[in-house]
Order: sequence, then C-alpha cells, then structure tokens
Amino acid sequence: MLNVQKTENKTFNELNDYVLRVKNELSATAAATCIIHHDRIVNEWYSGVHSDSTGSRSVDEESQFHVASIRKTYLGLAISLALYEGKICSIDDDVADYLDNVDTVAVGNTTIRHLLTHTHGLGDLHHRLFLPGTDWKYNNVGVNLLIRIIRKLYQMPLSQLLEERVFTPMGFSHTGWRKEPNEKLVWLNEQYNDNQGNEANLFVSTKELAYWGYLHLKRGAMHGQQILPREVFEQATTIISPPDLEHQLPRNGFFWFVQDEPRASTELGDELPSGSFQTLGITGCACLVIPKYRTVAVRMYNQTGSNPAGYDYLEDIKTFGNLVNKCARDL
Repeated sequence: MLNVQKTENKTFNELNDYVLRVKNELSATAAATCIIHHDRIVNEWYSGVHSDSTGSRSVDEESQFHVASIRKTYLGLAISLALYEGKICSIDDDVADYLDNVDTVAVGNTTIRHLLTHTHGLGDLHHRLFLPGTDWKYNNVGVNLLIRIIRKLYQMPLSQLLEERVFTPMGFSHTGWRKEPNEKLVWLNEQYNDNQGNEANLFVSTKELAYWGYLHLKRGAMHGQQILPREVFEQATTIISPPDLEHQLPRNGFFWFVQDEPRASTELGDELPSGSFQTLGITGCACLVIPKYRTVAVRMYNQTGSNPAGYDYLEDIKTFGNLVNKCARDL
C-alpha cells in the first residue's frame, strides 16, 4: 500500500525507546510502532510476544492487537457516513428520534452530538449524571446507543457496514471484530458474544491501524480512488463539542480527540499543532494524526492490568504525542 523507507538518521529511535520503556512499566508483553510521514512508512518497530505463556508468538506485522476504545472512531466514521447520506438529518437531532424502546425521560434532550463527544451526561439508560452539553464524561453508554442507531439505519451490524464500505475497498485483512482467538491475535483472555461490532473486541494490526489514520489524513483518497466521500472524513475529524464546555475539558470530533489549543484534560500533547487528532484505547494502543506534518503515528500495547503506582496515563500519551511531533518536525 505504501513504500517502506529505511531511515538512516535514526529519527525515531527516541520514540521507540520511549514506547519500550512504557511497555515495561505497564508490564505489557507486546509493543509496536508504525509511522507514516509524507506518504511513506518511515518507522516500523515490533517488540515482545503476544502473551506471557510459554512459546507465545513473537510480535510482528501480522499481529493483531485488541485496540479497545479506538473502535469508537470506526463507529464515528459510520455515523459520519449516515449523516452524509441523509440517514441522519443533523447531529443535533434527539437520539430518541432514531431509536425505539428508550427511556425518553432519561434520554430526553440528548442529541447525537452529545453522544459523539462524551457530553451526553448519561450514567446509564435510566440515570443522568449531568445535563447534556454541560460537562464531559467518558463512558460507553453513548457508544452503545450509536451502534443501535447504525444497525437500524443500515439494517446491518456495524462490522458488516464497515467491511463493505471501508475494509474491503482498503484491502484490510488484519482488521475486524473477533470472537474467537487465533495465533495472529494478541488475545486478552476475554469472552465475547459476537463479532458484529457490538462489543470492544476489534483487533487490528499495527500497520492497518496506521492506514486507518492515513485514510483520515488523506480524506478517503486511497489507491487512486475516493473510498468514501471526502466530507465524511472532514466531518469526523472536526471539533463538534458543545462550545460552552469548561476550558480544560477535551474537544472531540466524531469520537476523535481534536486539538485546537492545549487543554489540561485532553489526551493530546501540548506541542501538537492545531488540527491534530488522536484516539486511545485502555490497552495502551493509540493512533495520532498530525495533518500539518502529513504524519500518522501508531503505538500498540497489550496492557491488561491496572496502571502501576506513579504512572499517569495522560502524561504518558501526551509525551508520546509530543515526541512524535518532534520527530515529524525534524524529518
């Protein structure tokens, strides 16, 4: 898909070393990075094994990591597509307009915008933590509602929609929701009910996650064709958060964290230029896109335990982003 350029200046050694140090701090067994810069893969690095079991497979380009909450950006793209195709009239429509059998008292005045930006305020489908649009709280209540909306609008599960509209045209063979383990999966010993996109069991190879970011960087123009309309990607990566949120709170596109200015509670490094966007999963996997430098950076982990004492995930992911920015700027 892209040419691999072997860099002679060791530009990304510092970044790879940092990712390795954090891997050891988190007691993860697997790590990887992939950097695309100016339409070339300029760094591809793998470390460790799939698990701590005897004889576990070494991490390589075919290893598919459990990307956890990164799946939200795949759902975000599906919602952006539905908006472009007129299946959703506006992101300011009430969620209840698109779903049956919801508690309209609890969900009332909650819009699709609120779900996409974690500002819906729902603790669950029957209880509210705050009024929609007034605060920010990261949870999966909004995610699950949007998955239901996609199934209803397209009469197919999320996984099938993405397979038909994105994965097959992109030639993705190492991306998908997996129900059963196999030798290429960096499996986390969890159990899942299905592989239809309803759960957080999306597995992606390091390189294909980088291509996912690259697809957004290129606004859908790949392989000499427009995979999806340019506007679908522009919508997905533009800030749509309610404007009156407190300054320190993150700003989101369609689940992507999007940089406008440094903010205390965001996952984006302070040095990243405006327009950069990123997604992060609880397993430690991340995909960062820096349009200013035409750069995509992915890191992969298989963290399963709780964070160790003294580890600050916000400090870590911001450091990662700032290091990527430094490397991209210096190339």
